[in-house]
Amino acid sequence: MRIGAHLREDAEPLETAEELGVDVFQMFVTDPQSWKKPEPHPQAQQIRESPVDVVVHSSYQINVASLNNRLRMPSRKAVEQQAAAAAELGAFGLVVHGGHLRDGEDAAQGFANWRKLFDRQEDNGGFGVPILIENTAGGDHAMARTLEAIDRLWDAVGDFEQAGFCLDTCHAWAGGEDLVGLVERVRAITGRIDLVHLNNSRDEFDSGRDRHANLESGHIDPDVLVEVARIADAPLILETPADGIPADLSYLRAQL
Repeated sequence: MRIGAHLREDAEPLETAEELGVDVFQMFVTDPQSWKKPEPHPQAQQIRESPVDVVVHSSYQINVASLNNRLRMPSRKAVEQQAAAAAELGAFGLVVHGGHLRDGEDAAQGFANWRKLFDRQEDNGGFGVPILIENTAGGDHAMARTLEAIDRLWDAVGDFEQAGFCLDTCHAWAGGEDLVGLVERVRAITGRIDLVHLNNSRDEFDSGRDRHANLESGHIDPDVLVEVARIADAPLILETPADGIPADLSYLRAQL
């Protein structure tokens, strides 16, 4: 089982990964709050050749489901560019949030826009890496908050080889999904879990708030998180507060 952490804006991720003793790490390839095109990473060759696996998280403003052309079009371009940058690092995937619509908009069009993302890129030879769609925490018009929404999303994209799934435990909890048995319920829909973001939550169940906590200090029973990690049988990334990541890693290794 590969266990690691998101290294945020670390300039030398391999050194930090070695210090933490992780098997896998997650990183950004550009400012996560901007539309900037990724620049070549100075350690790209070392990252590609390292025995430590890497996965890339896309920038936060991406929303390929949007019905607004001014958001959807740059979102598609950003996914294409960041997937190419992830491939240069030898990453096994690019994590992209499910996105959302605005009040009154037709959800069917949002799911159709997700399909168009893969359709259009397939015509251009596909993405550099699989696109790992992540469930999200809040929003009444989110594309991947509930299992019902994920089911509809997977009806739209599940037949594409490069469509994968990332399960975030804090997001599921905040979105009102019981974590007990969740892995099985997700797999019944998607047939796969490619990555787990193993996070506790600072807020109560079904809060809609995306605020992560360290494994032993949130509202989710740590034993439930460990069971999700065990059953999912996928790489585990901690996106917990940075100061507590060493303790989280120690706890998780001891439990697993």
